[in-house]
Amino acid sequence: MTSELSNPPTAEQIRRAPKVLLHDHLDGGLRPATVVELAREIGYAGLPETDPDRLGTWFREAADSGSLERYLETFTHTCAVMQTREGLFRVAAECAEDLAADGVVYAEVRYAPEQHLEGGLGLEEVVQIVNDGFREGERRARERGHRIRVGALLTAMRHAARALEIAELANRHRDLGVVGFDIAGAEAGFPPTRHLDAFEYLKRENNHFTIHAGEAFGLPSIWQALQWCGADRLGHGVRIIDDIEVADDGSVTLGRLASYVRDKRIPLELCPTSNLQTGAASSYAEHPIGLLRRLQFRCTVNTDNRLMSDTSMTREFEHLVKTFRYTLDDLQWFTVNGMKSAFLPFDERLAMINDVIKPGYAELRSEWLFRQSATTTAPSSGSDAE
Repeated sequence: MTSELSNPPTAEQIRRAPKVLLHDHLDGGLRPATVVELAREIGYAGLPETDPDRLGTWFREAADSGSLERYLETFTHTCAVMQTREGLFRVAAECAEDLAADGVVYAEVRYAPEQHLEGGLGLEEVVQIVNDGFREGERRARERGHRIRVGALLTAMRHAARALEIAELANRHRDLGVVGFDIAGAEAGFPPTRHLDAFEYLKRENNHFTIHAGEAFGLPSIWQALQWCGADRLGHGVRIIDDIEVADDGSVTLGRLASYVRDKRIPLELCPTSNLQTGAASSYAEHPIGLLRRLQFRCTVNTDNRLMSDTSMTREFEHLVKTFRYTLDDLQWFTVNGMKSAFLPFDERLAMINDVIKPGYAELRSEWLFRQSATTTAPSSGSDAE
């Protein structure tokens, strides 16, 4: 029995396993065909390719190029087709559908409302449209036999000056589908402390927020996000590895910041494939998630930008299973970590863990019993066996 349970899960089991996603960008997860169709509808002529398959390849290659200019260009095209009511609604609905089809049962999807105003929409309208789209996507998923709950994270851009305005927007919609706040954009030169007024406001309102930190920039970004701004979670946070020393004999020493992050159970929104694209890790085998998981940090697994990384939660888990020989127990550990760290009330998180996630993994673990039964040789019809 032990050897059966320790076998790596199959690709199909990973797809069916309940998953929790905390770090996913709405403008980074469009279907290529949707980008092409919306561009045609609004007359946007800037796409590098108009064939969906070739466009999907272009997005992936641009993100893999190592050129920040080309990487940022990808979002220029997706945001360009998300400036109308119809475009935003469709993208949000399809996002929920796609995640549900991938086995995600809870997701927090982030976007920057200030980036969707070029077509004449206002901030309040953008939030309402996206929320309506998520609800429609949840409904479509239910019709297909999938269950998912999607919450929105409103993002402010680090290089802009609208963080407090977006934080207030998030607070107004906190019981209407928005579960928290985030800041994103270039870390270098734009520290989170530039937006202290937004974070102080959210803390006074007892609201939740995460901060992109410790991806492109190192430990100072993480330290400021936590100790100056009071972030509940770290968006990426992968560079906490810089405060961990592994000796030649395999012994590990944690610096004071790494110890604080682990001791306080601060969630790390790790995005393995995206981290490879941005140079935060050189390979899956070298990704800090392996060590961080062994050291019992509050690790979660995420997609970041599904279109640009050509990924999904299933693919992220497949990479980790192949690299680290993770079992269903490990995948459940990551998933429960994600649900524990979600910006939902405690009782709802607990119910999701006990009533959805754990039973889902228990069912997958039990399947080897039935495979074993199916392969047992039955007695022949002429046998006297009783």
